[in-house]
Amino acid sequence: MSTLLISHPSYAEHLVPPGHPERPERMRAVEQALEAEAFQALLREAAPLAEPEVAKLAHPARFVDALEEARPREGMVRIDGDTVMSPGTWEAVLRALGASIHAVDEVVEGRVKNAFCAQRPPGHHAEAEVAMGFCLFNFAVVAAKHAQKKHGLEKIAIVDFDVHHGNGTQALVWSDKSIFYGSTHQMPLFPGTGARSEIGVGNVVNCPMRAGDGGSRFHEAFDQSILPSLRTFSPDLIIISAGFDAHARDPLGSLELTAEDYGWMTRALLDVAEETAGGRVVSVLEGGYDLKGLADSTAAHVRALMGS
Repeated sequence: MSTLLISHPSYAEHLVPPGHPERPERMRAVEQALEAEAFQALLREAAPLAEPEVAKLAHPARFVDALEEARPREGMVRIDGDTVMSPGTWEAVLRALGASIHAVDEVVEGRVKNAFCAQRPPGHHAEAEVAMGFCLFNFAVVAAKHAQKKHGLEKIAIVDFDVHHGNGTQALVWSDKSIFYGSTHQMPLFPGTGARSEIGVGNVVNCPMRAGDGGSRFHEAFDQSILPSLRTFSPDLIIISAGFDAHARDPLGSLELTAEDYGWMTRALLDVAEETAGGRVVSVLEGGYDLKGLADSTAAHVRALMGS
């Protein structure tokens, strides 16, 4: 079976102010990287347009409705200091929701081996009723809840290697023993969460990194904490919050990962998925703000998903 790539031109229509790091050019960098000959075997599909109700798998209806009301007809609306909506944002968000749940459907129903959702805006900072850190809805948690509700999967793991801790994901699954959350991230750094002591109901594993840490520290964190905890949890599906801003080139962090490190982490997660989840993996794009670092890291990640 093949790896599925899901994306959509609407993601470039989520506009941000000049100088904002989460810019439409990120999508073009990813697209160009995945146009190379090595990726010709990818199955490619356009992200479907989800109904707003899909977001209510992770967020209260009043929050979803308020964000829909806030979308501007022209110009931009600031949700907070970092998070904005433009006239094209709502479609981008609905197609990111659509990509996330469609990827789950295709993987769980056995039509593809795994899937990568090349989408924006990112999602892992979005809490139940708080949009922040460039994020409006939490796509990884929506995907996890969809897998449980539609497909009857019992245990879902979300593994997040973005340079920033996924405070939203952690908060949304904090008391849910059926969803595991494991994170490697720089600390101290925005959003200020992610200490080792934050363990939820035993379903949360945080591996904070110090500025300057690189591949060897990530290998250690995976080998000693993330992977053993994953195997103990024994998920039916692994969702990757694939942020590539721990790359050494990235302007928003101070970690030292290379593209090859992302390939290694991806293969390690695939190995656990083979052991416990029939190989089922869905990856959703989170951060990554240096365009070359993002392109190279995405390419390494997708090559690993493809088994090469």
